[in-house]
Order: sequence, then C-alpha cells, then structure tokens
Amino acid sequence: MGGQDKGLIQLNGQPLIQHVIDKLAPQTPTLLINANRNQNLYAQFAPVISDEFPDYPGPLGGIHAGLSHAPTDWVGFVPCDSPLICDDLVARFCQAVKPESDILVAHDGEHQQPVFTLFHKRVLPKLSAFLARGDRKIILLYDECHTSYVDFSDAPSCFFNLNTPQELAQFGALHP
Repeated sequence: MGGQDKGLIQLNGQPLIQHVIDKLAPQTPTLLINANRNQNLYAQFAPVISDEFPDYPGPLGGIHAGLSHAPTDWVGFVPCDSPLICDDLVARFCQAVKPESDILVAHDGEHQQPVFTLFHKRVLPKLSAFLARGDRKIILLYDECHTSYVDFSDAPSCFFNLNTPQELAQFGALHP
C-alpha cells in the first residue's frame, strides 16, 4: 500500500483496524494492537503494544509482543488488513484446543493461513530463542512446536486481505 500504515488506511470511511475490531470485539473480552508506528492513533481503538525485538521482525515480532503482554495463557492473532474475519473465529480456535497444543493455525481448505493463529504462552521462550538467532519465517516456528490446524474450509473468505490500492477500491465498491 505504498508504505502507508495498513491498519489506518480508510475503507468505507473507517480505518481497516476498525473493521477488524468490529469483527473481534464481540468474540473476545480483550483486544491489543501491535503497532510500531502511529501508536497514538492506534491507541484510540485498543491498548497498543510494540515489538520488543529490534529491526521489527515481522509478524513474529508482534506475536512475541502479544505473548509478553497478554493477560491470558492463550493469545490469538489476526492481521489488520482482513475485514471479513468470521464471526466465530475465536470460538473455532477455542474448540480446537487440546492439552498438547502449542499453536493453532487456520486452514482454509487449500492453504494454511499462518497469521490467523492462537498461541499458548508456553511458546514464548522458544519464540524468543527463534527470533534471537535471526529466524523470521513463521512456518519454521510452527515446525518446531506442537502445531495443529483449524478447519475453515467452509469460510475461506474469512482470510481475504487487502494488499493493493486496487484491491481496496474493488473491495470497498463490493462491500459498501
């Protein structure tokens, strides 16, 4: 999106982050936003946390920050550019938890959706070591943990994300 902060890009008169919050707020009592810039703008939507690792290591940096600050043992993560999040996303993840689960990842029937996840806090030491050695590929972390997949094959649109100004314009026209 041309270097713009995706979560603050307007879609139908609201920033993308507001669309995501509108979908998640009825599903969970606690929301945190991971942001490394424009924290004061994001703070109007929910409490803001920032990456603790230098050089902003992508989604794993946000996951690390979330696990470090969340008040619960299980912490869910979604991207800020997916306005069609399912109304039962959190419930599906919670129903799939098993005692041995470390990480749950959404699967749309064809592909895993690696940034739609539920992590147990016990992953934090492993994630810290993973990031400290310079690893950044989220899928490699999943290989190191007890990772299970949650079936969303009946709702693949839940994971639709907006990556270009053209996609944003087309989506806005189809979903006023």
